[in-house]
Amino acid sequence: MDMRSRVNAALKDAMKAKEADRLATLRLINAAIKDKDIALRGTDQEEEGVSDADVLAIMGRMVKQRQESARAYEEGGRLELAEKELEEIKIIEEFLPKQLDEDEAAAAVDAAIAEVGAENIRDMGKVMAVLKGKYTGQMDFAKTGPMVKARLG
Repeated sequence: MDMRSRVNAALKDAMKAKEADRLATLRLINAAIKDKDIALRGTDQEEEGVSDADVLAIMGRMVKQRQESARAYEEGGRLELAEKELEEIKIIEEFLPKQLDEDEAAAAVDAAIAEVGAENIRDMGKVMAVLKGKYTGQMDFAKTGPMVKARLG
């Protein structure tokens, strides 16, 4: 089952169970996917639609946005809003693949460097492209970039 179908099935289940908070978060995910569909109109990718990798990237961005919001709310003393953001993160993460831990991420970086034959910092883009192709939704590329840079530098 593709990601869009999984989200839609969860949405229907949430409606039947009358889980308002879960339903609202799932609707936000659906809206983000539809936004991407609209953005693809008129491009070469229009017929294919939004791929699972695109959906994973969308959800990854949604998690990051909510983490930043929760942190801002906590700093501002708005704990109830921070808690709501954290609940939304849990719902979104149900659809994301398991995140790689530090050792697994390091091994993936080493494998990608070997795969492209990277020798210096100029090859960093090639390494990151391989990692994004294989591990979208499974690793935080903001942390991975410096790791690649340290290995190639």
